[in-house]
Amino acid sequence: MRFAGSISDSGRQDIEGARVALALARRADLVAQSEIRAMSIECESAGGINLAQGVCDTEVPLPIRRAAQDAMEHGNNSYTRFDGVAELRAAIAAKMQRYNGMAVDPESEVCVSSGSTGAFYSACLALLNPGDEVIVFEPYYGYHVSTLLAAGAVPRYVTMHAPDWEFGHRELEAAVTARTKGILVSTPSNPTGKVFDRRELELIAELATDRDLFVFTDEIYEYFVYDGLAHVSPGVLPGMAGRTVTISGFSKTLSITGWRIGYSVSDARWARMIGFMSDLVYVCAPAPLQYGVARGLALLRADYYEHLRSTYAEKRDRICLALRQAGLVPHVPRGAYYVLADASRLPGRTSKERAMALLAEAGVASVPGEAFFHAGGGEDLLRFCFAKTDAELDEACRRLGSLS
Repeated sequence: MRFAGSISDSGRQDIEGARVALALARRADLVAQSEIRAMSIECESAGGINLAQGVCDTEVPLPIRRAAQDAMEHGNNSYTRFDGVAELRAAIAAKMQRYNGMAVDPESEVCVSSGSTGAFYSACLALLNPGDEVIVFEPYYGYHVSTLLAAGAVPRYVTMHAPDWEFGHRELEAAVTARTKGILVSTPSNPTGKVFDRRELELIAELATDRDLFVFTDEIYEYFVYDGLAHVSPGVLPGMAGRTVTISGFSKTLSITGWRIGYSVSDARWARMIGFMSDLVYVCAPAPLQYGVARGLALLRADYYEHLRSTYAEKRDRICLALRQAGLVPHVPRGAYYVLADASRLPGRTSKERAMALLAEAGVASVPGEAFFHAGGGEDLLRFCFAKTDAELDEACRRLGSLS
């Protein structure tokens, strides 16, 4: 039986002879599995304690859980507006004013997305053309670079130097070319825990203004700042509101990494298309969880964030002490909840080999430092996450002590 209009046998042979073989898209060559995910899988296989992935194992605040449950029970389970429910956008705008010092219009300048990673990808799709360059500070978070590559952008790297992860102003200026479209700032930073101070941000703002660049920020760890430091959002600096895309979310602050509730804040000129791109890729963040976060935020006590900061500062001190006693000298972070440590005493030529040796000997998973550098570097570094329950963190510290 032959369908009407079907191709003859000879015509089919001609077409099949010219057919391109099935294959992955070329962008697949640029995106590999995250070393963080890979080490989590290795950890599960070995039955170890996972200090590799920032899953945030601490408890979700009760008001947030109850608010999400109530939203489900009351029928808030359908698609939302492309940029998020009004209640959550208003809560984000209020938080941006109160904590970040930014006046934001919740109707036109806020876009709720599927996590902060989804917000960043949507911003890249909306604002970057293939071949546009974006300056990235190294050591970097691998998902940032992979997202830029997937969007067709080209990362340009500026190296930060231990122990304080400082960067050179001249090196930053030298990274700008005729194709530079933006600068990516992660503060507090994953993996270094660096908190960019106002002076550094003013240098970045001056360059962005002079060269007419976007500044993309990742501020997901904005409440995890230690040693009396203050978080400064680049978007509050003079002249930066119109060119900054501020990206954050609630995964870390509320221990809801699996809920995927993130957002971006930007000038209305950019926010609408960022929202359209988010709608195209993700449709919307989970509806009842959006309502849960919005209503739960209003129920959290004012001291919740200070307690969060002090709790994680204590966790940081415990893991750094254990690492130091194990001969893995830490670069003590000033923010976020990761610590890079010198692993040169462990066997292996590469940081991956050293990470596997640590997992085999002590049953503790970490991330190889090479995952945070683009062309060499990090061979002697491992990254440890301390966003764990007290029991898990204590056990990890005890196991690290077995290396002494």
